[in-house]
Amino acid sequence: MSAPLENLETQLEMFIENVRQIRIIVSDFQPQGQNVLNQKINSLVTGLQEIDKLRNQVQDVYVPFEVFFDYIDQDKNPQLYTKDCVEKALAKNEEVKGKIESLKKFKSNLLLELYKTFPNEMNSYRAYRKDSM
Repeated sequence: MSAPLENLETQLEMFIENVRQIRIIVSDFQPQGQNVLNQKINSLVTGLQEIDKLRNQVQDVYVPFEVFFDYIDQDKNPQLYTKDCVEKALAKNEEVKGKIESLKKFKSNLLLELYKTFPNEMNSYRAYRKDSM
């Protein structure tokens, strides 16, 4: 799967470079540069055709909509999406770890108080469970 993606990436990079060069030519247009501009526009069309040919090879690639709407449309680097997802996952992991620790402490305190209040019943319960809790 990486070869088609690499091919697409290469084609996209070449396309972007052509667009950049066309922008430079157009921003300081001189009549004698018309032939160069025409060549660049033709290479742009050829590049789009090459990208279109690669379409079938990368159809099954899933790109989250957030990448387009929250990153590309906002002029942010789409690679930041992965970084942000990892950071959110780490934050959620820390939150869940905190909840687990709280529940462990609650269980420990609950068992301690139950032993103080109901020692006979808790000994029976412990024997029934056959663990050291």
